[in-house]
Parts: sequence; structure tokens; C-alpha cells
Amino acid sequence: MAEVDFKQANESYAASFGDNGKLSIPPSKHLVVVTCMDARLNPEEFLGLNLGEAHIIRNAGGLAKESLRSIIISQRLLGTKDVLVIHHSDCGMLTFSDEQLRSKIANTHPGDTDVSEAVNDMQFGPFPDLDKSVKDDIAFLKNHPLVLKEGNITGWVYEVETGKIREVM
Repeated sequence: MAEVDFKQANESYAASFGDNGKLSIPPSKHLVVVTCMDARLNPEEFLGLNLGEAHIIRNAGGLAKESLRSIIISQRLLGTKDVLVIHHSDCGMLTFSDEQLRSKIANTHPGDTDVSEAVNDMQFGPFPDLDKSVKDDIAFLKNHPLVLKEGNITGWVYEVETGKIREVM
């Protein structure tokens, strides 16, 4: 287990929870943020969001395709309109190819056909160009028939070196 006392941390959190249990389920700013799972990113903080204001969807690379199911539920059932896609500098997804990761996994399980077959079916979604990956995700969302057209869909890059965001499109 990680070297964190989760139970103690939760006790402290719950002690100052206040009226947060009364927040409505739909986010008050009608906003969905799709971003990376990287532990250096705290999107609520760098975007100035408070609890209950936005849905934050995180995955490796902050990929829109992997977030699609959550975006549709957020928009269609919980009233969100705007989508921010935020990738970041120094992202691990810039450092490998699908084939490199497939080989690494298969090599750690030599002779295991179940692992080989499973990993060969996986698409991990690495990307070689940060800004292009943001543009590709925006195009994917804007062209998807199940994503609402009423809100804005914008793409950003968070700079881990400075804490600043810059708009890509």
C-alpha cells in the first residue's frame, strides 16, 4: 500500500466537510474537463474550480476517445455543455510507441499466450506531438455525433514547468 495514511487523511477531510454533501449532482459550471492522470496535475487548482463545479475526467494522456462514455453521460444526463481538453508538457505518452509497450509487457510474461493476445489487442494511445494530439482530440469530439454541439469544445496544454495553461484551439 502507498505510504499515505488514507484513513487519517479522510478523518481530517470529513471533519471540515461542511455542507458539501448537499451539492447538486450536476456540476454548477456545466463544464467537463478531460485531462491526464499525471500526479503532477491538479486541474481543480490550476483552473480555479471548486468542488461541485465541473466533472474532471482523467486518463493516461487525457485522451478524448477514452473519455467519450463519461462525456456523453455528463452532457446527456447531467447538463454539462462545455468541454476542455487539457494535455500537458513532459507527458509520458510522448515517450513510447504502442509496439514498445506491447513488447515490454509481453517480455515480462514469456510464453504466456493470454498476455500476448491481450496486449496485442490493446491500443495505448501514445502521441509524438503534443499540440497535434490536442487538435486531434478536439476534432474527434466536434465530429462525434453523440457529443453535444451547444457548448464550446476547446483544447489546452498545461505546462508542468510553469503551472500555466495555453490555448491550442
